[in-house]
Amino acid sequence: MVFAMSAQNIVTHGPGGTADTGTVTGTDTGVSRTPATMTSTSAEGIAAAAKAAGKKGLPPVHLWNPPFCGDLDIHIKRDGTWFYLGTPIGRPELVRLFSGVLRRDGENYFLVTPVEKVGIKVDDVPFVAVDFDQDGEDLVFTTNIGDSARAGTEHPIRVEIDAATGEPTPYVHIRADLEARIDRKSFYRLVDIGEHAPHDGDSWFGLRSGGRFFPIIASADLI
Repeated sequence: MVFAMSAQNIVTHGPGGTADTGTVTGTDTGVSRTPATMTSTSAEGIAAAAKAAGKKGLPPVHLWNPPFCGDLDIHIKRDGTWFYLGTPIGRPELVRLFSGVLRRDGENYFLVTPVEKVGIKVDDVPFVAVDFDQDGEDLVFTTNIGDSARAGTEHPIRVEIDAATGEPTPYVHIRADLEARIDRKSFYRLVDIGEHAPHDGDSWFGLRSGGRFFPIIASADLI
């Protein structure tokens, strides 16, 4: 990989010569600096703090209460792609760094370090469950970030039904109030192994994992 440097920013170029916003700076945080668009907190600074705090596993963001420093132009699209300054972040390891300091407070999402807290935009939920495995009677999901979660009491599955279309959207809890949307191919596989069971006095179609039954749709509503 070739590095192109200037006084304003540092951008990496892939083998084809195209710019990659999953970039590497002098501190190897992977973010190019564009001072005119930054708040008092930069993505570069957040990435550096995340890298330092994550050396022994996930940082304890739930214990940190730093001041709010404004919003940062980071946007997680519904398909799980992370954007910075309107461009996809091209390095998975950088996305994982950011995800490690991601926190949800109420309905809002923030990147949090011991000294600063910045808001980011999330279209739906921050992660996508791109696959799952059956481990005995349990369902173990893997996200686009590389996290895994065994569905059960601590990692429940829920389904939202679109009132207009009737389309179901399934989610699984990953960690600390952060969820993953289960992608379509995985959901089709889950439907194939679903079962009917009593729930709230009626028969429901759903999934079983971790000793729990997770209802998806009332049996009577299945066509």
